Amino acid sequence: MIKREMIALLLAGGQGSRLGVLTKNVAKPAVLYGGKYRIIDFSLSNCINSGIDTVGVLTQYQPLKLNSHIGIGKPWDMDRIDGGVTILSPYLKAELGEWFKGTANAVYQNIHYIDKYSPRHVIILSGDHIYKMNYSKMLDFHKENNADATISVINVPLEEADRYGIMNCHENGKIYEFEEKPKNPKSTLASMGVYIFNWETLRKYLIKDNETPGSDNDFGKNIIPAMLGDGKNMWAYQFSGYWRDVGTVQAFWESNMDLVSRVPEFNLFDPEWKIYTPNPVKSAHYIGPAARVKKSIVAEGCQVLGTVINSVLFPGAVIEEGAVVQDSIVMSNSVIRKNTSVNRCIISEFVTVGENSSLGEGDDIQNEYKPGIYNSGITVVGEEASIPDGAVIGKNVMIDSEADAEDFPSLVVESGKSIFRGGVRE
Repeated sequence: MIKREMIALLLAGGQGSRLGVLTKNVAKPAVLYGGKYRIIDFSLSNCINSGIDTVGVLTQYQPLKLNSHIGIGKPWDMDRIDGGVTILSPYLKAELGEWFKGTANAVYQNIHYIDKYSPRHVIILSGDHIYKMNYSKMLDFHKENNADATISVINVPLEEADRYGIMNCHENGKIYEFEEKPKNPKSTLASMGVYIFNWETLRKYLIKDNETPGSDNDFGKNIIPAMLGDGKNMWAYQFSGYWRDVGTVQAFWESNMDLVSRVPEFNLFDPEWKIYTPNPVKSAHYIGPAARVKKSIVAEGCQVLGTVINSVLFPGAVIEEGAVVQDSIVMSNSVIRKNTSVNRCIISEFVTVGENSSLGEGDDIQNEYKPGIYNSGITVVGEEASIPDGAVIGKNVMIDSEADAEDFPSLVVESGKSIFRGGVRE
């Protein structure tokens, strides 16, 4: 086994509950994004573009699609006998199985995997952020400062700083204090969830943390504060590019809409930093004679016979004659039938929206069932749902996965309401 300078541990087990029905049957890192990708593709592509060819992907919640998507790592050139990508799931230990209790515990439970490569450094990544980053430059910064740990940070607006872990630093970037979601933040340097550790040092802290009663077993809550408290040499690496935590319906929608700007802030067309993903076997997309497409992403296999404006269409999406899709995301193999309007919606995979329907119209009333999730005027339809002909559906509506015509008590679904499969709330 070849020893590695640095290997990556990619945390991809999160449920992403703030994405609502989008993550009902799939882990957040496996959610579709940007017309052809899944969210995890960005961290995996960053790794191979940065020269990291050994990546352990730690999965837990609804891993089936994620595991299938990653496979043996071929799209990222990680289908290797030595190294490559390895799926690391919780497993039976001795007599009892044990779920990952927190981010640090997930890494602790895979110490044996890391030790196999005897790396000098380990980079810990989140599998659910959208960004492009050269980790090798961050490693150079880490070594130049002889750091025990280096944490990548990004400047956020002061009014949003209380949503993040905030690093308080000296002018040279050395961290002297860490605050988890502070009410009165002292700085705007937010942790991106990208950490480089000296493995020998981190290993000791993981073992100690696992033996500490009542610990949350979390990097932000436990490991980083413990290291700071012990006076370890910790530095902030400032990142200035595009980075989004697409953990809410609004953030997910906004980040996809960013891509259709005339000059997108986040450039997916950069030949110097490609984002890799398994490509679907689809024919070229088709734009019909009466179709109109304006400022949109249209992936392979799509058939557009109606109108698409400022939207993202994934492979195999069909927009029939007279249908109008605006400011919306239509995921793979979904069909918008004739003379239907879809405005400011997220349509999941394999959805059928019936003829002469209207989605996303009406008053902006937050959802009664989950007001903390569906509150930004965006209507979300879960995968494999079927919306009947003639339906009129308002804003902030949630349509459950696999819901069909029998689940609609009326063809009119007012803003803020929800439709549940079988009529049963979960």
